[in-house]
Amino acid sequence: MASIEPRTRVNSQGKTVTRYLVRWRGPDGSEHAPGFDRLRDAKIFKANVEADLVRGEYIDPEAGKITFKAYALRWLEAQTFEPLTAEQVKDRLTLHVFPVLGHRELRQIKPSTIQTWIRGLGPVLAETYKGMIFTNVSTVFNAAVDDELIKKNPCKAPSVSRPRGKYPKIIPWSCERVHAVRSELPERYRIVATLGAGLGLRQGEIFGLSPADVDFLRGKVEVRRQVKLFRNNRQVFALPKGGKTRTVPLPDSVRDDLAAYLAMFGARSVTLPWREPSGEPVTAELVVTNRESKAMNRNYFNPYIWHKALAAAEVEVTRANGCHALRHFYASTLLDAGETIKALSEYLGHADPGFTLRTYTHLMPSSHDRTRNAIDAVLRVKDVYTDGVEAPKSLVKGP
Repeated sequence: MASIEPRTRVNSQGKTVTRYLVRWRGPDGSEHAPGFDRLRDAKIFKANVEADLVRGEYIDPEAGKITFKAYALRWLEAQTFEPLTAEQVKDRLTLHVFPVLGHRELRQIKPSTIQTWIRGLGPVLAETYKGMIFTNVSTVFNAAVDDELIKKNPCKAPSVSRPRGKYPKIIPWSCERVHAVRSELPERYRIVATLGAGLGLRQGEIFGLSPADVDFLRGKVEVRRQVKLFRNNRQVFALPKGGKTRTVPLPDSVRDDLAAYLAMFGARSVTLPWREPSGEPVTAELVVTNRESKAMNRNYFNPYIWHKALAAAEVEVTRANGCHALRHFYASTLLDAGETIKALSEYLGHADPGFTLRTYTHLMPSSHDRTRNAIDAVLRVKDVYTDGVEAPKSLVKGP
């Protein structure tokens, strides 16, 4: 299937040198003839090419000549990501990958190249963020393997130590802290704390909530949309995270607070593009709007409203104490009350209950007391029988 053809010539120093060409035809009929200075190298290469052809694993050596940047951008263009997700992936590749790997051909990038790139990311970036970047890069290489441009994904080599950052354990706010921060918010925006802590909504979902989504009679809320923010403060309406709507129980306390808020401030009609800045305009009545009756922008709300309320309540202004802390409070309250992980996952809008479990498992009530009480409920009866009197056989289970 492949042959070795020696080529002899006289070099500039008058010496006779031999170069060995390995000739073969690919499955598509294309001819190839790379050259080697040593016969041994040519034989090894020939054997590998023939083995790949027999196994059906042959890949054109010229296929991987495309640079990582060119292929990654082509791959990104073909994805069906939400527009904002596509922006974020492109930003991560542009900032942290292309400067090092972008100019290299796919076939030139080896596991050692990947490991050197990972080490070069440095200590400034969070490990979890490094993990996201690594996943993006590995996915690009997976696509290149599927497109038969390269044989293997270098990110999957055993010698590559991928970033494995651990998410810090969530420390939920106390009820007192929720009330303290809520009381420091301007009256017009206290409903944000109520909706976050009482319904577990994400910030964008709070900003996208409409009175039409609330069934005051049946006690439930349909989470149908969120306000998403693109670069340059471009706002759009979109489905909740994960592209799915969900139904959340409406507690009486939240119902009453929301009804009082709407009676005082009312709702405002807001028109935004749907899903992406170029999308069709959609109009919705929103519960939370800014002073100009426009959709609330998190880049304004967080520093000028939320952070000021945190400082006034003597709560440290950190990422962990963002508006998302209200959602964690909601989750911890439900778990403490005995709600199941499956139900909590549905209320929070998580695609996978396993993610909910991994995120909040440390907040679940300890099983120690339940275990002790369960066993004591059975075995403590035996304490009644003393002086050698045996317990009823129904209490003794075994083979």
